[in-house]
Amino acid sequence: MEFYMKILSLENELKENAYPGRGIVTGLSADSKYAIALYFIMGRSENSRNRIFVPDGDGIRTQAFDPSKMKDPSLIIYAPVRVLKNADGMDTIVTNGDQTDTAFEGLKKGLTFEQSLRSRTFEPDSPNFTPRISSALHLQNGKFSYEISILKSDMGDSSSSDRYTFSYENPKSGVGRFIHTYISDGNPLPSFEGEPAPVDLSAFDSIDSLANAAWSNLNEQNKVSLFVRFINIKTLEWETRIINKNK
Repeated sequence: MEFYMKILSLENELKENAYPGRGIVTGLSADSKYAIALYFIMGRSENSRNRIFVPDGDGIRTQAFDPSKMKDPSLIIYAPVRVLKNADGMDTIVTNGDQTDTAFEGLKKGLTFEQSLRSRTFEPDSPNFTPRISSALHLQNGKFSYEISILKSDMGDSSSSDRYTFSYENPKSGVGRFIHTYISDGNPLPSFEGEPAPVDLSAFDSIDSLANAAWSNLNEQNKVSLFVRFINIKTLEWETRIINKNK
């Protein structure tokens, strides 16, 4: 008898966790036409909640909603999404920190995604030591694959780093992989464990249906911003949605 990982409901995974922190979903649409990238941020402090997503070239960046209230921009102001174009396609990089730039520059130099992130570790925000989570969507010659990375402390030990990279070739239609920074709320915040969870994307027939479902199921008090992108695998054209709580 064979056993497989259960494909989970993304809505339930979001609804049942008051504080997953920052999260990434990467996957393939049910009709196999679109590579999907989703990224959200949450916050508990006034500083973390004082943010919005804004377009930045082909990607996005975080920005203070009220600059007068910004206390510490480190770890919360960065470019979560960047796009590296090449002759045969492009790479879309989605991360929860300034390692977006590290991965972008590494891929540009010909390094692999995993090699590009070897110079980075978890965030220096003791006692949480928040994991750095990252994804790279590779679209080359009409084909789609993706990778997800997590860099975390070894059970909260700041002197030890754990590095995991998960690669998905010929990904299943209608399925995404969901990784987030924290298992749940807490003090200190407990880091994500295990491999990215398979989540069902088959019910989302449009970018708006996914964006609205994800946003409506994130904890109302803690959610800050959401980004979703659908990329046509053949044409490399994309649609983007950004939802900010602060308006």
